[in-house]
Amino acid sequence: MELSKTQKVVDEWIKQYGVRYFNELTNTAILMEEVGELARIMSRRYGEQSEKESDKNLDLGDEMADVLFVLVCIANQTGVDLEDAFKKNMKKKTNRDHSRHIENEKLK
Repeated sequence: MELSKTQKVVDEWIKQYGVRYFNELTNTAILMEEVGELARIMSRRYGEQSEKESDKNLDLGDEMADVLFVLVCIANQTGVDLEDAFKKNMKKKTNRDHSRHIENEKLK
């Protein structure tokens, strides 16, 4: 799904089921909460922390989708076209880092 389509799907869901968007500050706090839940899985499943039994059934993809959903909500309510922003960001990264990582001895 294209990001513009994703933004439309989220907006339609909010209008049908969510009543309205939470305000921008509330959504930012929710985003941080969702990122924390994702970080918990990552640190325990792929990092050095041991995974608790209660964490083993947590769905990594679902937590990533939660982060994406709230990020899309924030983009929608602040008028950011994520597809355009992502394309510009990739161009910026390419221009800035076109040889940086290739020449990094730490990555070889």
